Amino acid sequence: MKMLTAIIKPFKLDEVREAITDAGIAGVTVSEVKGFGRQKGHTELYRGAEYQVDFLPKVQLEIALKNEDVDRLVEAITSAARTGKVGDGKIFIRPLEQVVRIRTGELDEEAL
Repeated sequence: MKMLTAIIKPFKLDEVREAITDAGIAGVTVSEVKGFGRQKGHTELYRGAEYQVDFLPKVQLEIALKNEDVDRLVEAITSAARTGKVGDGKIFIRPLEQVVRIRTGELDEEAL
């Protein structure tokens, strides 16, 4: 099992959610986060004063999935989230040791 974490632009969330559903994945956790990478923030103007915004709003998706679903989901998220501009985001994949469904006590892949 794997835990996939994707960081995307907020306005791409609906397209990515649809792509995840179309890929046959049933669950996702979504969080609003802030961060920066190569974008390095941007400058804004407020009441005539210019200021630097270092942390940009992003959306973080966390998805627990079976090993065989990883490549299909990465392709689905990548194609749905891509704008071709700096700041499109990243996908991180790491091993997932154990999953427990609280309601039933099911373990691992049965709990997904």
